Amino acid sequence: MPTNALDLTPTQAATCCSPLTSTPLTSEQAADVVPLLKALADPVRLRLLSLVAAHEGGEACVCDLNDAFDLSQPTISHHLKVLHEAGLLGREKRGTWVYYSVRRDVLQDIATLIGGAR
Repeated sequence: MPTNALDLTPTQAATCCSPLTSTPLTSEQAADVVPLLKALADPVRLRLLSLVAAHEGGEACVCDLNDAFDLSQPTISHHLKVLHEAGLLGREKRGTWVYYSVRRDVLQDIATLIGGAR
């Protein structure tokens, strides 16, 4: 278990903190949450997250997402990797494909951090 805010992953950072409306973040906590929010701040990644969440069964592979964008498959894969590394997407390899699913617990933690409701 991390011993201080500097050791936290973005996912842990989102869960560690009180809602912004009740307690100000420390500089370290804010810095730890930034990668998570930066991952969401890109329009392509935000759309990808939404498409994966809304996809049948709550998961999708790159092959399911390519047609929604005028981007190459490697570019889409890069954006999915950023979302995964930020803790927003889970992934599971099946044969030659990697399937992504939204980590709804992390989205709830972000909502709690920003909105203060649980």
